[in-house]
Amino acid sequence: MPSFVILFRGINVSGKNIMPMKALVEALNAGGFHHVKTYIQSGNVVVQSAQPPKIEFIKQLVADKFGFVVDLLILSQAEFEQIRVNNPYDSAEGKFVHFYICGQTPTLDVDKTQHLLAETESYQLIDSVLYLHAPNGIGRSKLVAKVEACLGVFATGRNLNTINKLHKMLTA
Repeated sequence: MPSFVILFRGINVSGKNIMPMKALVEALNAGGFHHVKTYIQSGNVVVQSAQPPKIEFIKQLVADKFGFVVDLLILSQAEFEQIRVNNPYDSAEGKFVHFYICGQTPTLDVDKTQHLLAETESYQLIDSVLYLHAPNGIGRSKLVAKVEACLGVFATGRNLNTINKLHKMLTA
């Protein structure tokens, strides 16, 4: 049965959009998904399904179970692996490499991005993913704070450590 990665955006942050992972697993199992596994509380899920999951179906499951609408992305295992393989900063420490995966094809505002980019940061846009190497972390990154404005589309971010963990979950 094919595997898929579901990436939720903006859950369990600052007491908003609270979604316990155990309850999410139960909701997804009840929704017909198999072998549902989560990683940390920020909405990283691996499922198996005979048919590709539909974003609207999962949004409705979440709305029914938790009472709010959430943004999310769904990637096939092949799509996820391509994103992982395309990482131009694979040799850097995982907590300093970030993937901003876009919901649609981005139109990068290069001038705005360059203006916000810290001296120590570097980035590459490959397909629909902005890869960011931020060796000083992202806590004070001006680019990260405005990454969607630079991309022109919805995006959700994960660091390389999380990407690698999801890869292990997919291939286990």
